[in-house]
Amino acid sequence: MGRGTLRIYLGAAPGVGKTYAMLAEAHRRVERGTDCVVALVEHHDRPRTEVMLHGLEQIPRSEIDYRSAVFTEMDVDAVLERAPAVALVDELAHTNVPGSRNAKRWQDVEELLKAGIDVISTVNIQHLESLGDVVESITGVRQQETVPDEVVRRADQIELVDMSPQALRRRMAHGNIYQPDKLDAALSNYFRPGNLTALRELALLWTADRVDEYLQQYRGEHNIRTTWQARERIVVGLTGGPEGRTLIRRASRMAAKGSGSEILAVYIARSDGLTSASPKELAVQRTLVEDVGGTFHHVIGDDIPAALLEFARGVNATQIVLGSSRRKTWQYIYGPGVGATVARESGPDLDVHIVTHEEVAKGRGLPIARGARLGRARIVSGWLVGVAGPVLLSLLLRSLENGPGLANDVLLFLFLTVAAALLGGLRPALASAAVGVMLLNYWFTPPTQTLTVQDPENFVAIVIFFAVAVAVSSVVDLAARRTHQAARLRAESEILSFLAGSVLRGETALDALLERVRETFAMESVALLERASDVDPWTCAGFVGPAPVARPDDADVDMPVGDNMALALSGRVLPAEDRRVLGAFAAQAAVVLDRQRLVSEADRARRLAEGNRIRTALLAAVSHDLRTPLAGIKAAVSSLRSDDVAWSPEDEAELLEGIEDGADRLDHLVGNLLDMSRLQTGTVTPLIREIDLDEVVPMALGGVPEGSVDLDIPETLPMVAVDPGLLERVVANVVENAVKYSPGGEPIAVAASAHGERVELRVVDRGRGVPDEAKERIFEPFQRYGDAPRGAGVGLGLAVSRGFAEAMGGTLDAEDTPGGGLTMVLTLTAAPGREQAQDRAMLPAEATS
Repeated sequence: MGRGTLRIYLGAAPGVGKTYAMLAEAHRRVERGTDCVVALVEHHDRPRTEVMLHGLEQIPRSEIDYRSAVFTEMDVDAVLERAPAVALVDELAHTNVPGSRNAKRWQDVEELLKAGIDVISTVNIQHLESLGDVVESITGVRQQETVPDEVVRRADQIELVDMSPQALRRRMAHGNIYQPDKLDAALSNYFRPGNLTALRELALLWTADRVDEYLQQYRGEHNIRTTWQARERIVVGLTGGPEGRTLIRRASRMAAKGSGSEILAVYIARSDGLTSASPKELAVQRTLVEDVGGTFHHVIGDDIPAALLEFARGVNATQIVLGSSRRKTWQYIYGPGVGATVARESGPDLDVHIVTHEEVAKGRGLPIARGARLGRARIVSGWLVGVAGPVLLSLLLRSLENGPGLANDVLLFLFLTVAAALLGGLRPALASAAVGVMLLNYWFTPPTQTLTVQDPENFVAIVIFFAVAVAVSSVVDLAARRTHQAARLRAESEILSFLAGSVLRGETALDALLERVRETFAMESVALLERASDVDPWTCAGFVGPAPVARPDDADVDMPVGDNMALALSGRVLPAEDRRVLGAFAAQAAVVLDRQRLVSEADRARRLAEGNRIRTALLAAVSHDLRTPLAGIKAAVSSLRSDDVAWSPEDEAELLEGIEDGADRLDHLVGNLLDMSRLQTGTVTPLIREIDLDEVVPMALGGVPEGSVDLDIPETLPMVAVDPGLLERVVANVVENAVKYSPGGEPIAVAASAHGERVELRVVDRGRGVPDEAKERIFEPFQRYGDAPRGAGVGLGLAVSRGFAEAMGGTLDAEDTPGGGLTMVLTLTAAPGREQAQDRAMLPAEATS
């Protein structure tokens, strides 16, 4: 049996008509003969929704007893046994009552889907997990019940049930959603026009993203390459030059004019070596793109216009933003440029914007990435000009009745030789000189159509032509190579400067360095491999990219770093001149790895030093603080056992009381020591359960004098998810500490309050207080503030309390008490099963379900 399909009606707020639309769809399916049942629908006493249930089969709900009350939930077993074709399950994000089959209703739905049952459900946009913080910032209310985004995204169909904020408020005013006694609170709080408008926009944008995923999937399945302008996507073409920032800001302004527009910045690097962009400038532009809400993409491609158009069509872009060319006028002899080519080949489905900037016509510079190698197109052009050019020139000159003369013929052939040198280098130029000599001798030097030269002057002219052609070709080729080498050295110096700067800055991110290697050399993956000795296997210390190699021998390029470390690159073979820079990267990678390990060892050393400090303090505590009550106990016992003195009943009672007090102090000190040991070894395992604070806090006050604490814990306070035993120890230690430092006769205050998903317990004293610089130090083990007497304890109470609080997912911090004193703030997690009273006043029932 296959998996069932899930259809979800998504709404922006309660009351937009999700449940009504779901029931209407159920009636349509029943009329078509589909076996459709109502597994669970909440009509919230809305007459129109309740009427829609008539005529539909409803599965009885299961009843669950919880805290002396009876709740009803969907009976999953009954639905599975009934096995309908379609089941209606309302409120997908609902949290089931404890004791149910699953904790969340969407988990119940997963069971139905696995059983092959189609499910129709509903959910509000504010219940999506990823939007919890956004909704809280808009409405001021944190949603307690959420559903993972992936559950909703996996739905086979998502239908948006939309309604304008004004129409929704009118429905509420007419009593179609809530009872009259709830209308004023709802309309003035959660259902304000601004809130509803923002929630509606969230729902529309989220649905648009989901629709876009469907569209991309469809276009891929049907191999559609043309752009469908369903949504504005702006692609910004970056060269790594200074104009990139202007282009990104211009694209951001264009995107701001249309809601939902996306910005995708793309840098296209050639695949033949080092990238031509400044790594520093490219990093700045990447950060700027992310700041304006866009994404940065790095693409490899030799034909930049084609790669840019391929990327734009692949992401279904509607606009491309390019900068005006930085070329000088004479540089257009190399071609029309990227902007003109993209504009010509973009077609009618892509709009191309050419943006002016301050760098226009200031010079594009030479391609740093290409080094001393010429591209294939230039080499082919050089051979064509050098070989075919002289032949065509000869035919042209032969067609003239009165030619320009031998001297001018020589200059014309020399021009073709120089052009061949500029385009293709030395070899096409030498070939052009040789072909030119043969053609000049055969066609233009008397006697013509022979290889003999009658006039010695003509012979000298031909020889000089050949010598000059060779010399000019050599000079031109050498100048071109030196220029390219200088450009390469400039690129290498930039990279080496970056590496030196990273060393000085102390950067220790190995992954970031390997990613820079991968982008610089246009590789698929980069791995740093190491081994303990020559006979041990290689291990991977870090890698980026897919499928890294496990051995240097398997890599396309490997760069040894010492005897037992190597940088392995996969993707293509690098030329020899690139290995110098790769060697610098490899050395830096080894330094970064060593630095990471040194930092880790330093952390371990600090922990060992802290452990030694604690052990030293523990020895001091055992030698003094533990021996003091032992000495008192021993003295009292020795006195009682003495036969020389006849103790009165009152004296014996006093000595026994001293023994009991000493034993209690020992028990307290040993308990704190054991607790600290458990915290240091990480063996504290809290047993979290829901409980009311007023069940724990009074029990924690048994160790303080009666009347020394003013307790204020409201009955409406939410339950907290804690370990009751650990919480009691925390409260007892904090309260006893506050009583100890509070002025005589003045009680301390213990008050609790709720703040969203957290509950705060504040212990307020009016003592001397603690300076700001010492507030964190008092939570360290074996620390006692001020001149506390040695017999007052070993300084573990607050350290143990903070450790227990953090083990339960809470915090313990110190604040100044207004007017003087110290306030300890214990923050705990509220249990999810009960919301705050103020939230219930602001939100109607469905808004929190």
